[in-house]
Amino acid sequence: MTTTPKLIHGYEVVIGFETHTQLATQSKIFSRSPTAFGAEPNTQASPVDLALPGTLPVMNREAVVCAIKLGLALGSHIAQKSIFARKNYFYPDLPKGYQISQFEIPVVQGGEVQFFLGDEKKTVRLVRAHLEEDAGKSLHEDSALGGGGQSGIDLNRAGTPLLEIVTEPDMRSSEEAVAYAKELHKIVTWIGICDGNMQEGSFRCDANVSVRKPGEPLGTRREIKNLNSFKFMQQAIDYEIRWQIEEIEDGRAIQQATVLFDPDTGETRAMRTKEDAADYRYFPDPDLPPLHISQQWVDEQRALMAELPRAMAARFVADYGLPEYDATTLTQSKAMAAYFEAAAKACGQAKLASNWIMGEVSRRLNMVETGIEQAPVSSAQLAALIARIADGTISNNAAKQVFDALWTGDGHEVDAVIEAKGLKQMNDTGALEAIIDEVIAANADNVAQFRAGKDKAFNALVGQIMKASKGKANPQQVNDVLRAKLAG
Repeated sequence: MTTTPKLIHGYEVVIGFETHTQLATQSKIFSRSPTAFGAEPNTQASPVDLALPGTLPVMNREAVVCAIKLGLALGSHIAQKSIFARKNYFYPDLPKGYQISQFEIPVVQGGEVQFFLGDEKKTVRLVRAHLEEDAGKSLHEDSALGGGGQSGIDLNRAGTPLLEIVTEPDMRSSEEAVAYAKELHKIVTWIGICDGNMQEGSFRCDANVSVRKPGEPLGTRREIKNLNSFKFMQQAIDYEIRWQIEEIEDGRAIQQATVLFDPDTGETRAMRTKEDAADYRYFPDPDLPPLHISQQWVDEQRALMAELPRAMAARFVADYGLPEYDATTLTQSKAMAAYFEAAAKACGQAKLASNWIMGEVSRRLNMVETGIEQAPVSSAQLAALIARIADGTISNNAAKQVFDALWTGDGHEVDAVIEAKGLKQMNDTGALEAIIDEVIAANADNVAQFRAGKDKAFNALVGQIMKASKGKANPQQVNDVLRAKLAG
């Protein structure tokens, strides 16, 4: 939770999230229809999904396993007994006229998500995560673009299993909201319950945004629906904040509503008046018995789960002596964590490995917008490079040249690249002293200035020495020897 809220024009921003996480099951939550993305419309909708008379839903066990995993990952209470309810509303892509969801007793209760915003640690509390089925999809032709102006319904998605994850209104800026969403995305993909594909709708976020003067009650919220990229998420929230503040400052009251974000205009627009729980007339679904989850089932899943990112980060701090910020950054994905650990073990320089991965490796990956799994430099190559820095064979500047050659494919073996490019540091103390003596003799003014207390003169001398050695002198050794000679 935020302790020092950032104010915008004197207003405090309050944000809560509802995230629809599509579960990575092979079949739908209450039928055996497949869930694969991209099939021809209405080819993956069974009689159960179509709500034909006489059909009955049957719970998908794997969807419950996903819920258990999420509860374990977030430190939540996993209800031993939860209830399915009918959420009643009419929409063309909802075949039954209601959605099977959970209301009063959800399967996952409480928990929290922790993450860093810059170097500040944040915690967002969770209210609940409940199992439910997805609706279908309405498809609209735009007559202005040559279409027939007709609408169709694709029910392939109807019945796809979801976990809706609901937070407390703990976030106080768009930056914090995006950081939360990224952390939650990392967790659900890490534990394997969701593929996280935002473009395909596997991870859809709704942001509830309101503003208030500090100390006042919560303002009226507007819900921004179906944010499917982190970039658009921040743009939408920022626009909504500005819009609400302007409305209030102009003397108009905020009306509770559901809004959509238009990435082309960068604006949100109202879609419909926001419903409350009473509008949906929830009642227990008579076709589904209560869901019972035994402690034994929970314990079995706990034993099967891989090390969670928070636990792995704590281990990196304990075992490798990393700062908490480094450890959290390196556990953004399983692939990055594995890459770091392999490099750190191979070179024995965990902090150096962390610096390179968080710095040069990540910078280059971001430039080509790819993951560390596709990095041209393997963890073994990076470890070999770091070992040559640590043993003084090459300088940091030379190491960047070696790394560039490895990245672009101009070389594959670290030592071979060092030899081919002549990048070895000068380790001959006598040769280095001779260069330093020549530089001192040729730069009497700088020597006099340094002895008069001007540190910049010392740096100028170091630069001359490095130039004379063609960059091969060890900078630390240059500093030490030069200071000793100037002190003599």
